[in-house]
Amino acid sequence: MASKSLSIFVHSFLLFMVGLSVGIISTSYRLNNFSSFPFTVPASIFSVSTPSSLSSPQSPPPLLPLNASSTKLDEKKFLESHNMTDDELLRLAASSAAKTSKDVAKVAFMFLTPGPLPLAPLWEKFFEGHQHLFSIYIHAHPSYNQSFPDTSVFYGRTIPSQAVFWGTISMIDAERRLLANALLDLSNQRFVLLSDSCIPLFNFTTTYHYLMASTLSFLQSYDDPRKPGRGRYSPRMAPTITLHQWRKGSQWFQIRRDLAAKIVSDHKYYPVFRDHCLPPCYSDEHYLPTLVNILWPDASSNRSVTWVDWSRGGSHPRKFGWIDVKLGVLDKIRFGGKECVYNGNTTRICFLFARKFLPNTSGPLLRLAPSLLA
Repeated sequence: MASKSLSIFVHSFLLFMVGLSVGIISTSYRLNNFSSFPFTVPASIFSVSTPSSLSSPQSPPPLLPLNASSTKLDEKKFLESHNMTDDELLRLAASSAAKTSKDVAKVAFMFLTPGPLPLAPLWEKFFEGHQHLFSIYIHAHPSYNQSFPDTSVFYGRTIPSQAVFWGTISMIDAERRLLANALLDLSNQRFVLLSDSCIPLFNFTTTYHYLMASTLSFLQSYDDPRKPGRGRYSPRMAPTITLHQWRKGSQWFQIRRDLAAKIVSDHKYYPVFRDHCLPPCYSDEHYLPTLVNILWPDASSNRSVTWVDWSRGGSHPRKFGWIDVKLGVLDKIRFGGKECVYNGNTTRICFLFARKFLPNTSGPLLRLAPSLLA
């Protein structure tokens, strides 16, 4: 009997040591991928170096340890309803933008969607445990009235909206509507535009610190001399907007509060786009890149942190289905691309989000969540 017990103990001990070794090797591999991450996050995540100094248009807000408590945890989950017109909302947001808050700095996640959020279960996992560090705003079609359960982080977070049509100025209206609503919360310091097909590529801790510690906004703006770039410029935009100022870029931005304030305060350039940027000119690809190039080109890193696959060409990027959802594919997006610049340092961590992931990827993504959001 004693011999049998000893045998069971030895067998269990060997299994434990094998599992421990595999865990150490796996953790070591993933930490090595973060070795070039040029900012500091809690040591429980990974240890990295911090740049000796940061230059910024304005000082970054103080960061709260991600396991700290917040004085606003009992904040109502519902957004306060309002019946303001867009003009009234934009004026109120512009007047509030410069105000400061002593509350913990938050990231506003703004979802632009025609209706449902099929990947909401993955986002629920992403946000879990960090309620004091984020706000959510949803712009859906006004006829869409399906609600989330009251236990969801998305519950009661839909803003008053209007219909959005692809390739029209209504897309910009929706973006400014989202920004304006988010600016009314003075604790929101970063603003992220997402679609219903976007997924997070890292956990909340990594994402939060990447955005908060950055001295610049992430908004792509470049001069495209081809027909899909300069070819969309209308001479009727002059003299307010010249061909020399015309820019193109990704719709999906991640910006600081100071730049968000300039966007909702714009009354000079928006009417020019509304009246003269008509298909095949698409405002969502040109308005913000051109506006930032004119008003504050040094405020942006000139790149987006939302990954999209345009390798197949055409007017729409590649879509990803359930068969494409593999950890190797996602790790290639997260770590395998070209280097980029972050706060003056080079890094391979260039994207925090990715699209376009179809609704049928929700299940496979949830199965990978323990690794993806580890």
